[in-house]
Amino acid sequence: MSSTTTTTQTTSQVETKAASKPLGMRVNGKQWHAPKKAFRPGSGLTSFEKRAKERQLLAAVKAKEKELKDEKEAERKRRIEALKERRAKKEEKERYEKMAEKMHKKRVERLKRKEKRNKLINS
Repeated sequence: MSSTTTTTQTTSQVETKAASKPLGMRVNGKQWHAPKKAFRPGSGLTSFEKRAKERQLLAAVKAKEKELKDEKEAERKRRIEALKERRAKKEEKERYEKMAEKMHKKRVERLKRKEKRNKLINS
């Protein structure tokens, strides 16, 4: 019983010593590069299920990103539209004020009502 435990201890000690042993100087002299491992073409292969799950997760992330992007764009367009409307109202108000300086107040009011009717018909 004790002989098997001592052999397992000695083998584990040998393995830890081998693992902790430095590799030494590189032959080409480029010690600053990370040591490379042997090329194993089969080691990177993943199962189809795993790849399918990854694709599904990626698709979900892309959909969420697109949703957020569309939401942001809609908010931007809404702000731009509100700004354009505000400027148009201000411009129209200034135009009516200029007309009021030259014309009688009642005539300006009649023109305003007439233009509003035309806007409703055209739109």
